[in-house]
Amino acid sequence: MAKKKTARSSAAKPDLKWFSDARFGMFIHWGLYALPARHEWVKRQERITTEDYQKYLDHFDPDLYDPRAWARAAKHAGMRYFVITTKHHEGFCLWDSKFTDYKATLTPYGKDLLKPMVKAFRDEGLRVGFYHSLIDWHHPEFPVDHIHPQGEDKAFRKAEAKRDVRKYARYLHNQTRELLTQFGKIDIMWFDFSYPGGDGKGHDDWQSAKLLKMVRELQPGIIVNNRLDLPGKPDIMTPEQYVPIEGPRDEKGKPLAWEGCQTFSGSWGYHRDEASWKSVPMLVEMLIDHVSKGGNLLMNVGPTGRGNLDQRALNSLKGYGDWMALHSRAIYGCGAAPDGVQAPPDCRYTYNAKTKRLYLHLLAWPFGAVHLDGLAGRVEYAQLLNDASEIRMRDSSTEVNAALNAATPQGNITLELPVLKPDVVVPVIELFLNK
Repeated sequence: MAKKKTARSSAAKPDLKWFSDARFGMFIHWGLYALPARHEWVKRQERITTEDYQKYLDHFDPDLYDPRAWARAAKHAGMRYFVITTKHHEGFCLWDSKFTDYKATLTPYGKDLLKPMVKAFRDEGLRVGFYHSLIDWHHPEFPVDHIHPQGEDKAFRKAEAKRDVRKYARYLHNQTRELLTQFGKIDIMWFDFSYPGGDGKGHDDWQSAKLLKMVRELQPGIIVNNRLDLPGKPDIMTPEQYVPIEGPRDEKGKPLAWEGCQTFSGSWGYHRDEASWKSVPMLVEMLIDHVSKGGNLLMNVGPTGRGNLDQRALNSLKGYGDWMALHSRAIYGCGAAPDGVQAPPDCRYTYNAKTKRLYLHLLAWPFGAVHLDGLAGRVEYAQLLNDASEIRMRDSSTEVNAALNAATPQGNITLELPVLKPDVVVPVIELFLNK
């Protein structure tokens, strides 16, 4: 007789159902690097010493910080969860950690930034995720390696050669415990990042197995990403700044849960002068592309040093919101199309297996008609999603109006489209399948 699973062992499994239904989240990179405003890796890129970087702690005063405005903007955009950088590589902590004096409460602002943020997003119905850097360029026991801002300073490396990564690991674990015991239910723990080999850091340095065990014990059902350098199947894969050709799979070919983390521009933190901001159509297409491959999109914002979202970010979020207001059911609860169903050129499919509705996203508006391969006899009705207006079909499997249907390739259906593209960024046709 099979042994019954205990309630605890069942609860400890990652809760991926809500995650795959949500499909869209907000990443937030915010820290002292918002003041130099020229990339979140500015300390390393410009080889800034800890002493010189101190000026940003001394002047950090986000007087316009209103996490409720952030949460409302995320909700309007259609995002259903958020992940915030509790601590990035620079080592600065947004909450009042008892293990460091390098934290928000000891800046001119003088208050915990994380607690009101978590409350604001929860109040808007979004789930909560914490990003926490495995790296810490401020901590005195974090070893100086090739990633460290002073990694190329031979004299500095020699002087700091006795740093003990084991002591740093205790700090890492202690702060993770704080995050998972002081803020209520946490849905995602997003660690970043491992770089084993040479003088790099991996699972032995972080004591990843022990860390993961603690995380699961403190927060049963939490989702943990794949950056702890541990063997085995991760809860989620996290491709960064690119969209894979297809969704990742395990060694048996089974699809893995995944989330692409992307930026509005080329920087994660607030970057005043960065100019390669993506257009709203490109952003919407990125969301569609991720979901069409069975993945989530975690789209990043980088708040300013005064604690607000700059107008470029707000414009991008509004673009998402305007499109999602009419098309969200082609995203939420959807994933890749059924096996064997291939989208036409310049199109993507998303599919809701529960409702048996297939969504055709038209990235380029064709003239007059679009042919859908392999769907003959499978579609009972079609409509534009933005206004529920009927799209007439020709089905090669029917004998009704045979002369008209003769123009449709065998095994296909043809959708008759208006000449004018609907006034939405990406039009979507909702196909009601009968099987």
